[in-house]
Amino acid sequence: MKKIEDENELSWKGQFINACMLHPTKNEDGDIQDVEPMDAFIHFACIGWKLIFALVPPPHYCGGWACFFGALSMIGICTFVVGDFANLFGCSLQIKTTVTAISFVALGTSLPDTFASMTAAVQDKYADPAIGNVLGSNAVNVFLGLGLPWLMATYFDASTYPATKEHPGYYVPAGALGFSVVIFSTLAVTCIGFLIARRYVVGGELGGTKLGRNGSCAFLVCLWVVYIVMSTL
Repeated sequence: MKKIEDENELSWKGQFINACMLHPTKNEDGDIQDVEPMDAFIHFACIGWKLIFALVPPPHYCGGWACFFGALSMIGICTFVVGDFANLFGCSLQIKTTVTAISFVALGTSLPDTFASMTAAVQDKYADPAIGNVLGSNAVNVFLGLGLPWLMATYFDASTYPATKEHPGYYVPAGALGFSVVIFSTLAVTCIGFLIARRYVVGGELGGTKLGRNGSCAFLVCLWVVYIVMSTL
């Protein structure tokens, strides 16, 4: 069984097999764990995305570069689809674009990162990969997804249209961005303070009793809801 799993991980065909497979797994003690109803629901709900991402070449092809660029392309396609559907949904409900961006688009594009961080936190002893995933994801979103289009638009505008009094240059009106950034920064500091408090009380940012975990989850979700509501108003 182990040999078959290793072969599936190394072959392109095996990626599609693993994407479709739903079978019992073994825990750290070697005991077989049956498939839970929630695992089955998530598997069938995400099987379409699993098959799409199985198109990415295996990591050992071309020294890993094929997988790297393939994964980036698939993430870009996923982000484009989520953003397009979110804009369509917001337009149908007559929701402002700014509200759609910080709610549906941000939620849709961040959920894959959330699950990836959760998996990394569970499988690693110190959850360092989870932190690296979060920081790397946000760095790509901000610097590459936002900064690169603005940089290209600025250079194109400067080379095509000379600066005049009527046209001082390319810029994007901030609108309510300043207030949104203040709210976000305040809640981010609150979140960091909460995690520091958990380290002293519980002994770590993650884990603890079931009541503590659920309470922490509810508090952090409330911070997100407060940000959405305050930015929307």
